[in-house]
Amino acid sequence: MSALNFTGKCPEHCPELLFIAGNPTNLMPKDVEEIEKKIYSTFAEVASSIGYSPLHGKIIGALLVSGQPVSLQKLAKKTGYSASMVSLSLDLLEVIGTIKKIKKESDRQLYIGLQGDLLESLKNAILIRVKKAITSSLSDFESSKRQLKEIEGAEREGLVKTIEILEKEIKRLEKYVNLLSGMRLP
Repeated sequence: MSALNFTGKCPEHCPELLFIAGNPTNLMPKDVEEIEKKIYSTFAEVASSIGYSPLHGKIIGALLVSGQPVSLQKLAKKTGYSASMVSLSLDLLEVIGTIKKIKKESDRQLYIGLQGDLLESLKNAILIRVKKAITSSLSDFESSKRQLKEIEGAEREGLVKTIEILEKEIKRLEKYVNLLSGMRLP
């Protein structure tokens, strides 16, 4: 598949998604359901591998398969989670630019659609996690150095030196992550 760009309709460059969403006559409904579940499972595994909930992945998979905005209730049914759980997970996906919430004037339901570039959203999700870990680590190092000021002896100096080395490496990582965040994806 080439770049995944979502505009609310299934892109022409994703014939396999059109095949699934269109439910061709040569596939039985059970076959289609099984393929859809595999897609949801694959996206759930990707989400889990980068530290997010499997539900985030299942939501993306369900929206990909549908090829168009889906109501919150239908998304809950497709993913196997309650509407309230799906709703909570949508907030993060909206923040990282993966989905958009749509209110239709014709009814009172909330609809969810994919937006933007899926790979860019994945990059943003990873960067958010890594930046949070970097900030937490640097804060922990500062706290540990304050605690060590109250301790005397050679052991203290060894620990301070170790923390300073770790701090330097984490700051190097932070510079690298900042460079990555500014890079455009192919």
